[in-house]
Amino acid sequence: MPDGLHHRVVIIGGGTAGITVAARLRNAGEPDVAIIEPSEDHYYQPLWTIVGAGLAKPAETLHSEASVMPRGVKWIRDAATQIDPDTQTVTTAAGVLVNYDYLIVCPGIQLDYHKIPGLVETLGKNGVSSNYRIDLAPKTYEFFKDMTSGTAVFTMPSGPIKCAGAPQKIAYLAADHWKRRGVLNNIHMILVLPTPGMFGVPEFSQVLDEVVKRYNIDVRFQSEMVEIDGAKREVVIRDNQNDSTSTIKYDFLHAVPPQSAPDWIKQSAISDKTATGYVDVGKHSHQHPTYHNIFALGDAGNTPNSKTGAAIRKQAPVVVANLLAEMRGQTVAAEYDGYASCPLVTSHNRMLLAEFDYTMKPHPTIPVINTKKERYDMWLLKRHGLPFMYWNLMLKGRA
Repeated sequence: MPDGLHHRVVIIGGGTAGITVAARLRNAGEPDVAIIEPSEDHYYQPLWTIVGAGLAKPAETLHSEASVMPRGVKWIRDAATQIDPDTQTVTTAAGVLVNYDYLIVCPGIQLDYHKIPGLVETLGKNGVSSNYRIDLAPKTYEFFKDMTSGTAVFTMPSGPIKCAGAPQKIAYLAADHWKRRGVLNNIHMILVLPTPGMFGVPEFSQVLDEVVKRYNIDVRFQSEMVEIDGAKREVVIRDNQNDSTSTIKYDFLHAVPPQSAPDWIKQSAISDKTATGYVDVGKHSHQHPTYHNIFALGDAGNTPNSKTGAAIRKQAPVVVANLLAEMRGQTVAAEYDGYASCPLVTSHNRMLLAEFDYTMKPHPTIPVINTKKERYDMWLLKRHGLPFMYWNLMLKGRA
């Protein structure tokens, strides 16, 4: 590899956000775009919950990174480790300096399994799994599919996480599985949520209240997992409201780790200097407030929206429009309204689609259909429609 590279636009991260933005820039005629991305694999992560429920195969979620790389984009197969916004350089793990005129930062989010004592040691064994890793998602189904009695715990951490509905969705899918096998009444299901309600938007929260009632799920609000002993199959849950802890004996546990920006982003000059350390950008413009040639989107940005692929789909055209305006010396005027959607799967063939924006009010985009109800057609959208749109339209900059 050469000692130094230069590109007009450098994108850090070849995930959903990076590929989508690169494709849109190329479609707009931008000739010099590079993506820094170490992985040879590209995953459609929203299906990992379905894999964890035994309703999809891991291979369905995977394409090669080469196959999704937009034509004409330079792929730097390395990991970014440092940004110097003053010299306009990115340093990679291999020690290469990549100079840029404009930078788009979208390296994704960091899964902090290590922040829960005992969790790293027991992942994938002792009945503990996590759909947030594709190698563990099949273990989830393996662990719960043959259960006929016992205690099953499903956790969600406090703070922003990607796909905040995922911790709940696997609980509903497991409950549906046990219900269809006729053993649900013998299983004590505990859903641990850090929030005071089922969902931040009341209209969807009310539907989920009925779902947990139907499955007889014991919901522990304003609580989170703080420690686990896999050998003893015990998990410690802290009640944040009462500042107390309790120890639960479990047979199966689905663990969702705390999440944050990558450590090297936290330490950079472009972070927002908070504990989670996300890239500091305007919540509407996605432009850095100090370094105007830097934009960020996706999970690593500090915009206060739900971290979903649907959010990226709406952020990407805004970032591209504002970047092109900045290049031309024009006013940065495009605005992202905080739109996100969370496909909340409630059984093996039913789903409601929670769409909302910064107002935390419903923001429906599908005409005629009432997506606030559990529906079979919404399940088909989740299982087949959205993956098709992702691979064939979104990553090509067309949706």
